[in-house]
Amino acid sequence: MTTNQKTPREIVNELDKYIIGQQTAKKSVSVALRNRYRRMQLDEEMQQEITPKNLLMIGPTGVGKTEIARRLAKIVNAPFVKVEATKFTEVGYVGRDVESMVRDLVEASITIVRKSQYSRVYSTAHKKAEDRLVKLLVPGIKKEKKQKNNQFDMMMQMMNNMQSGVEEETEEVTDSIRVSRETVQSQLEKGLLENREITIEVEEKKTAPSMNNGLEQMGIDLSDTLSALSPKKRIKRTVSVSEAREILIQEESEKLVNDADINSEAIKLAQNHGIIFIDEFDKITSKSENSGQVSREGVQRDILPIVEGSLVNTKYGTVSTDHILFIASGAFHLSKPSDLIPELQGRFPIRVELDDLTAEDFVRILTEPDNALIKQYIALLGTENISVIFTKEAVERIAQIAFDVNSETDNIGARRLHTILEKLLEDLLYESPDMQMGEITITESYVNDKLGHIAKDEDLSRYIL
Repeated sequence: MTTNQKTPREIVNELDKYIIGQQTAKKSVSVALRNRYRRMQLDEEMQQEITPKNLLMIGPTGVGKTEIARRLAKIVNAPFVKVEATKFTEVGYVGRDVESMVRDLVEASITIVRKSQYSRVYSTAHKKAEDRLVKLLVPGIKKEKKQKNNQFDMMMQMMNNMQSGVEEETEEVTDSIRVSRETVQSQLEKGLLENREITIEVEEKKTAPSMNNGLEQMGIDLSDTLSALSPKKRIKRTVSVSEAREILIQEESEKLVNDADINSEAIKLAQNHGIIFIDEFDKITSKSENSGQVSREGVQRDILPIVEGSLVNTKYGTVSTDHILFIASGAFHLSKPSDLIPELQGRFPIRVELDDLTAEDFVRILTEPDNALIKQYIALLGTENISVIFTKEAVERIAQIAFDVNSETDNIGARRLHTILEKLLEDLLYESPDMQMGEITITESYVNDKLGHIAKDEDLSRYIL
């Protein structure tokens, strides 16, 4: 499934497109990822002996810890989940069971494998969906079913149809209908009917209730059992032809893939390539101010076997956590990694300290990445036919204000830029629909007019920026 054949240098280059700085952290995670690929090239006996080198990222909020892990998983198309350590409670308390992070990972893995399987059968599913669309647009003549007096014959016929998967023919196609369908087929292929409305029958999607904590710990999901017992209800929807095609392709794809194969492949993918990112790891130390009534050390001891390697029951099967890569992160302002229990410290042998962001880093964050904030706002205002240009001096002033506010108040890293830009462009975002078109240049003077007085007043900036 996952073709993690990128070299560490290539992985870092990919991460550089989205994350500024933090080269030490990028290097560490790229090596950890490459080691997983190296492990898969060894014989099976040696594979079992090599365990992942889990990482502990240390640094303030907003410097890129979560983004590094999230982008890392996307680069190699690996199942990834982000959890917060503070959401878990020691066994015996009301709260999430630590094993649920593994079940969430398997769900992410199922999504990846299902998408891959659907793409494999896409051409067949597309053909079947097109045939159904043609029949919906040009219905046949319903045949009148012959009355059968012998109930036994009727029952046997129904059973034969079910076993063979062949539906009983219920319509008659005349020559004129056949010609009409050929015409419609041609129009569909040319994309002439995409916006035409059509009524289709689809299976009603029921929202599954969340499992209670006791059943979750055993890997049991009653929602699947209950939905299997209740009859499937089909509802009518009126949608465009293009939307109907996607719905029908989805239905046909479901018929062409095997759920058992998907589940089996997903479990293997999660076990060998899964990444679990545990945020707020510093909050479960005994010295954290969030200790409260629930024993944080107890949460650590519950997490320990998952990280060490254990078997977790899920509704798709049993999952081994031996080779899942765990990345933990925390600010560690009020505590330090040595405050964790020794056994857990040993399971995160690679420690990476991320740097505080400088004003120069903020300039690069605003302009360089593929999804840079300034590029986002230029694109948003472009939808109103407003062309926005930021001068170099304006960008530098925005970055300096963000750095100063972070230094004088709470340091929230690059997230400060979101607040500052939103405040800076608030009037323009409000007025732009009525401006119709035009070109706006954001200068250093404009930035000072909008934000200068707020940035100087520490109390004001604390509440506004």
